Amino acid sequence: MTEVALREVSKRFGSRAGAVQALDPVDLTVLEGEVVAIVGPSGCGKTTLLRAVAGLTPPTTGRVRLGGRDLWDGGRPDPGALEQLALVFQETNLLPWLSVLDNVALPLKLRGVRRQERRRVAAELCERTGIDGFARHRPRELSIGMRQRVALARALVESPGLLLLDEPFASLDAITRDAMNLELQRVLAESRCTCLLVTHSIAEAVFLADRVVSFSGRPGRVVRETVVPFERPREMVLQHTAEFQHLVQELRATLAEA
Repeated sequence: MTEVALREVSKRFGSRAGAVQALDPVDLTVLEGEVVAIVGPSGCGKTTLLRAVAGLTPPTTGRVRLGGRDLWDGGRPDPGALEQLALVFQETNLLPWLSVLDNVALPLKLRGVRRQERRRVAAELCERTGIDGFARHRPRELSIGMRQRVALARALVESPGLLLLDEPFASLDAITRDAMNLELQRVLAESRCTCLLVTHSIAEAVFLADRVVSFSGRPGRVVRETVVPFERPREMVLQHTAEFQHLVQELRATLAEA
């Protein structure tokens, strides 16, 4: 498990007239094993922040620390810090010419793990994420929901301390999205990794997270941190309770006023 610490992290795109301030300085800590969701209006800098934590976009100011180790050295990420994390986007970015099993095993192949071993580990992840029956299939033969399971399995194959999720289920229908939320909750409980999730769905954030961080409109800044009081494991029936709906409405009102 990996703790995430952001201190005065801001991001500005461009340096002349017309430059865009995407993020005001943000302070945020995600504890080891915690699931934290970030919600906010479109264009508020949620994904920009996630990309700074993922080593994809250097912050203009501030520090990002993963497991007590500085991620950024100037404009370059520390490879050692990057080894602690995995990232899942809305687009699965699976390689169409590889089987499901080989897509899941790809990170291990890039690390030089022997074929027999990486396939054994990948097969275990396929079983854990419910795609073991599709190991020989190509991505084009799978539904969108199944492809997201493959992407999740691939992210977990190296047992990351930190899992970053950027709207991973946004393109799914409501029923499939509910199923994937249950699956993700189960996988996170088993893997015990730290998780930082960006989502536009307040209900999804409340269902999955231990804490929800609400962002203002651009430039994004933290306007509220909300502890989610519901015990785990959580079932979908929770979303129909008055307590759950009340918390969702509170967060929606917060975003409307931000």
